[in-house]
Amino acid sequence: MNRRHCAAAAITLVCALTLLTAPAQAIAAPVPDPSPSSSSRSSAYLPPSSEKDLEKVREQIDTLYRKAGAATDAYNLAEEQTEKQSGEIVKLAKAIVDGQARIAALKDRAGAQAREQYRNGGLPPGAQLVLSDDPQLFLDGINRFRQSQQASKSVLAELNRTQEDLRTYTQDASANWAKLEKNRLKQAQAKKKINAQIAAAEKIESQLAEKERERLRKLEEQAESQAQSAWLSSEAVKDIGGEASAGGRAAIAFATAQIGKPYVWGAEGPDSYDCSGLTSKAWAAGDRTIPRTSQEQWRLLPRIDIRDMRPGDLIIYHRDASHVGIYVGDGAIIHSPRPGRNVTLAGAGSMEILGVVRPDK
Repeated sequence: MNRRHCAAAAITLVCALTLLTAPAQAIAAPVPDPSPSSSSRSSAYLPPSSEKDLEKVREQIDTLYRKAGAATDAYNLAEEQTEKQSGEIVKLAKAIVDGQARIAALKDRAGAQAREQYRNGGLPPGAQLVLSDDPQLFLDGINRFRQSQQASKSVLAELNRTQEDLRTYTQDASANWAKLEKNRLKQAQAKKKINAQIAAAEKIESQLAEKERERLRKLEEQAESQAQSAWLSSEAVKDIGGEASAGGRAAIAFATAQIGKPYVWGAEGPDSYDCSGLTSKAWAAGDRTIPRTSQEQWRLLPRIDIRDMRPGDLIIYHRDASHVGIYVGDGAIIHSPRPGRNVTLAGAGSMEILGVVRPDK
């Protein structure tokens, strides 16, 4: 392969990578209409006539938003993995281009040695000196002949190693490409689910009269307040009272400064956040890189008994670890709740707690 061919291959590879690393949203399929079952329920929807009916609506909306939150976690994880695979492919592409150039240079050296032997009757210069009658030239010739042999073997050995490396790089790039495409598909599927769940919840809310929406909000606050009161009165929180670390204080300060900014799924700031986008950026301000999603934060970060919880720790919510908030002390968290809500201060026990993790343990 000559250098012109290597350059052409490199240009082709870079062009492919330019398309490959485009934002995932650019290739996501259009969001479909809600499923037939969802549509039929929506069309049959009747405005609630009692507090009990409105409570059922609240539970239905809450379920839809929780499903959207779980799908958001899946989207964020796929996006994180896509970025990682894209970075790996870029590195491998550079290695492939460098390897191709190295092979071309080694072949040029091997060709030069072969041409030199041809011009000398098939023998390297050192071998001709070995045949000399002059003793000194004979000894010099032996030494040069050995050096020539070693140089030829070295070129061939390096050529073989480089060719093997190139095959490995190519195989790794193909494997990473396949993983990237798989993650891109996961992103597109998760995006459809998120938009469908949010659209269904918003449609239900839009069918409520203004007074009903206000009653609905009060029911949400009442449910959260009852859960918080039960949590605070439980034995689980009796001995909580630790002090925040330096990183925890920085994370809390960052999160506090975001209060009032809107929830947007997949957002990591600076103008909007989803739940784990807020906590990951908060701890980045605390000089600690943590996983992007609440499920990965639960899976990978050190877990802490709730009795040992201190400000700065992350509280993971729901059985599927689909929500997270940062504990700020006095039984409160800062979190980004859901679509239609803003980053806010809330009771740490206002939702079902799965567990607690500490980013800087």
